[in-house]
Amino acid sequence: MAESNAKKNRIYSGIGGQAVLEGVMMKNKDNYAVAVRKPDGTVHVEKKKLSYDTKSLSRRIPFVRGIVNFIDSLSLGMDILSYSSNFMDEAEEEDGVLDKLFKKLFGKHAESIAMGLTMVSSILIAVLLFMFIPYAASELLSRYIKNEIAVLLIEGALRLSVFLIYVAAIALAKDIKRLYQYHGAEHKCINCIEQGKSLDVKNVRESSRYHKRCGTSFMLLIVVISIILCFFIRSDSRLVMMAYRLLLIPVVAGIAYEILRLAGTRESMILDIISAPGLCLQRITTKEQDDEMIEVAIASVEAVFDWREFKAENFPGSERSDP
Repeated sequence: MAESNAKKNRIYSGIGGQAVLEGVMMKNKDNYAVAVRKPDGTVHVEKKKLSYDTKSLSRRIPFVRGIVNFIDSLSLGMDILSYSSNFMDEAEEEDGVLDKLFKKLFGKHAESIAMGLTMVSSILIAVLLFMFIPYAASELLSRYIKNEIAVLLIEGALRLSVFLIYVAAIALAKDIKRLYQYHGAEHKCINCIEQGKSLDVKNVRESSRYHKRCGTSFMLLIVVISIILCFFIRSDSRLVMMAYRLLLIPVVAGIAYEILRLAGTRESMILDIISAPGLCLQRITTKEQDDEMIEVAIASVEAVFDWREFKAENFPGSERSDP
């Protein structure tokens, strides 16, 4: 019976993370830590409290919590990416033209405003790439293809293709490749912990770089679920159809979050099948890394998570088998 329950439930650590420029962010409960390898080779670790209450009602209601967490993740993600980039630019003595202009216009609020504009522009570009362009292309094809289902299938295929091409294309950039290496180190640390192993370089290196609770899998689920839901929404008005697609984004995010959360804490054949495409996509968005990257990821984990206590509570007797 105990073995059967173990197969149905995964050991859930509650820790999550994100790769940043030359580093890793790890989040646990009300805290998060960013560890960055500085240009001089040292590792800088900074721990902070989250700016929101992780136990608020909106973060406990199924489906609603997915929307709230999605917004929180976007905001925190932009913040820590900006933070980590400061270390890469610390050797530069003079600000760029745009930096000077923002500081002149907005003073001490320049960085926050720049980050907000970056987030808004990123969302607009994503909506344009993954929604407007595929929809516009399918509308052009609808002049020649009179079958509505066929047009919707083409739109869905275009949307998925654009997403996959985008993910693969940015992986060719040198900086993104290193980001994906740190992404792999983040996953390996979490897998190492949830397998009951001691968190050291050797054990992390030998752990899998694929994980079901991954942002890549989340984004792929959003694309796929949005394609499915579009089959149930029909209108003769192009404007209404586009409005529906925009309004569906939070709904889709809520559904995708619940599926990802379930897949990360339960074991079943159905969940394995649902998770498989996301795990395959992680072959692109995670890369093998060197030991120095693993050291950075471990430093981030240890700043917010007591893996020794977790191991003792969830894997009693594991010390005898752990080298």
